[in-house]
Amino acid sequence: MSEPSTNDSQSTDLASPDEEDDEPKLKYLRLSNDLHKILESDAVKCISVHPKFICVGTDWGAIHVLDHQGNGVKDKKLQPHTVGVNQISIDSRGEFIASCSDDGKVSIHGLYTKEDVVINLGRLIKTVGLDPFYYKGGVNKRFITGDEKLTLHEKTLFGRSKSTVLSFSEGLVSSLAWSDNFIAWSSDIGVRVYDMSARCSLGLIKWEDRPGISPSNFKCNLIWSDGHTLLIGWVDMVRICVIRRRSVNELGNKELSEFLVDPISAFRTDFFISGIAPLSHQLVLLGFPKETDKEGRSLHPELHIARYKENDYAEIYADSLSLRGYQHYKVNNYHLDVLIEENRFFIVAPKDVVVASLFDVDDRIQWLIEQSKYKEALDVVLQSKKGEMKKYTKESVGIAYLDFLIQKYKFDEAGELCFRIFGDNKKLWEEEIFKFAQSHHLRSISRFIPVSKENRLSPQIYEMVLYEYLVLDSKGFLNLIKSWDHTLYNIHAVISALLGHIVITDQDKVVYYEALAILYSYDKQYDKCLATYLKLKHKDVFRFIRERKLYYIISDLVVDLMNLDHEETINLLLEKEQGVDPEIIVEKLKDHELHLYRYLDSYTKKNPTGQFHGLLVRLYAIYDRDKLLPFLQRSDSYPIQNALNICRNAKFYPEMVHLLDRIGDTKEALGLIMNELKDMQKAILFCQEHNDSDLWNDLIEYTIKKPECITFLLRNIGNYVDPTILINKIEKDAKIPDVKNSLVKMLCDYSLQLAIKEGCKKILSSDYFELHNKLVIRQQKGINICDEMVCSGCRKQIISKDCNRSNDIILYYCSHSFHKTCLPQDQDVTSCAVCHPIKRK
Repeated sequence: MSEPSTNDSQSTDLASPDEEDDEPKLKYLRLSNDLHKILESDAVKCISVHPKFICVGTDWGAIHVLDHQGNGVKDKKLQPHTVGVNQISIDSRGEFIASCSDDGKVSIHGLYTKEDVVINLGRLIKTVGLDPFYYKGGVNKRFITGDEKLTLHEKTLFGRSKSTVLSFSEGLVSSLAWSDNFIAWSSDIGVRVYDMSARCSLGLIKWEDRPGISPSNFKCNLIWSDGHTLLIGWVDMVRICVIRRRSVNELGNKELSEFLVDPISAFRTDFFISGIAPLSHQLVLLGFPKETDKEGRSLHPELHIARYKENDYAEIYADSLSLRGYQHYKVNNYHLDVLIEENRFFIVAPKDVVVASLFDVDDRIQWLIEQSKYKEALDVVLQSKKGEMKKYTKESVGIAYLDFLIQKYKFDEAGELCFRIFGDNKKLWEEEIFKFAQSHHLRSISRFIPVSKENRLSPQIYEMVLYEYLVLDSKGFLNLIKSWDHTLYNIHAVISALLGHIVITDQDKVVYYEALAILYSYDKQYDKCLATYLKLKHKDVFRFIRERKLYYIISDLVVDLMNLDHEETINLLLEKEQGVDPEIIVEKLKDHELHLYRYLDSYTKKNPTGQFHGLLVRLYAIYDRDKLLPFLQRSDSYPIQNALNICRNAKFYPEMVHLLDRIGDTKEALGLIMNELKDMQKAILFCQEHNDSDLWNDLIEYTIKKPECITFLLRNIGNYVDPTILINKIEKDAKIPDVKNSLVKMLCDYSLQLAIKEGCKKILSSDYFELHNKLVIRQQKGINICDEMVCSGCRKQIISKDCNRSNDIILYYCSHSFHKTCLPQDQDVTSCAVCHPIKRK
């Protein structure tokens, strides 16, 4: 450790200068103030600490009561001894101080009372222990002294002093530790633990014989980590013992004490031990190096944190301490005391007192910042619990980290960091974002800036970001215009900046114009928006029209839209909800017939009302003849004569045949089939369809001078007309190919036709007579008359039970019945008056 500061804590540098520093676990504070003045003329011989104050015993026999910063407590300098103070003991409440010295005196001083006690034992007193509950008085007014024997001093019931030797003949008592009912002390042979309640020894922990090392030359360090755990550090050996109750089986021998000392760990270190203290489940050891420097002087003492095992330990951390005058000190010149509840360790040398304490959250953060480990520092902040930090906040550490990243030109990381540390803090966002603006790296933070309605920043912030993108990243500018809510910024200001930039740049014009179109839409300048889209030939215009329901604008832009994408435009025009008048569209497209054809072709499929069919005939004839004939066949809404003229001018003969047929000019239609289409099969089908003898005669006249046609006609006419008509018209000298086979087939077909007709006639005759017989038989059958039947004239029952009212009944096969008197006078009796009423003029 470098020289401790008088005001600030300073961590130890263990690593070599070329290696990265390890994070320290302890911080150090050198006590100064009044203690510094004391050490100018005196030296520390021992120390005892209490949560309220510190007691320092000096070589000149004085005891100074100081606060934890080294300031003297007023009127609390004691001078109980004439030579150096060997040990100081403080009761648990901090009301009484006991001390001993080689002058043979034991002094007990009350800090808040005048109950001072001074005893001169007349021999060298090396150790003293005050009952932790001495402040209670009564039986607790007791203390222990150690020299060649261990003596308990206490008051009896009558207030007299009584001294009891607890142990002797074991050598000089060099150290003593008292915890509740247990006392531990060291002698030349080892450490003994004594039960003050049972007034018996619990056992002796003996030292091993070490060649060349005498334990008496080393101070034994004893401390209770709690009421039942004793830590022992002597020479280079550490022992950890637990006081536990004996089991039921162990208590079978009534001579044994209730408790016993149970060693749980023992290990040897690489250094001599000048002090030992607990740290949770670990140990803090003040070590004195066994080696010396080249001149034979002592090296720096070391503070170690270790995790103990059964017979070994693992070193977790170590600091080399730079205490004043360390070159001239030996192992027994150093002391270590601890405030266990606070984990504060007091390291004492004759001319120096340094307090070591665990790094708290603030200390860790400060060290990490000093090492430029800002990320780790921020992680510590974010993981800390409420109240653990007093010096730092998430914002303060985050801003320091942000400055560091910007200094290192790590702007992307800095942008992400802003999101983590600023969150919804508008003030911090607006203050710190200017750091990115100064470096022209607002782009790095753009995706993290808050844009929600609840947390939005001032419009100028968003405009700054947009302007940087406008100048440096056209695509990024467009993406922001698309993704950001346009209420975040002043639209007019952004449009003005964009128009100005378009004038001075020749790059990415398409991207900028697209952004301009979107901005116009945000500003509800829809005409400019659509004009810009069309100028770009950008198909987003269709999406925009649908989203904004701008169908009323379509008619003015229909030509440009069709030029851009006729299919999408037509889909737009034909959407039911858009309500665009088709007559207006037709008028707008009249000079653009291809677009007009495409529109009307789609329009007719969805609206088969016949509107525009006359116009569509001409367009089909020009742009898609394959659709013309099917259209002419299914539609009845076009002017036939106009259509015929169009087809005649274009020489569309199949279409002309259809149209001529529709107007009844079958002869001309057949002539086109024969003369222009030259399709005998179609001609025959045409004649079959109309079944007109004159048409067959026309067909025969067309084919009679064409031998190859005669052959085809001979083969196919026999089923439809009398073949003799054709045969009689054939010239005698005509040469007809394959005439024999053709005649045979014709006669066969004709014979078959006659046979079929004859068969049909027989079937019809048979069916006629059979049905006639069924009708006669049915009419000859009787008809049942029941009581439920009523007269169709008077609506009364047809059968009357009163003989005086009986009447003739007329019943028809249609199931209607009448009383004869109920029939109309002029009605023919053979006809039902219901089914065949007489119409009167």
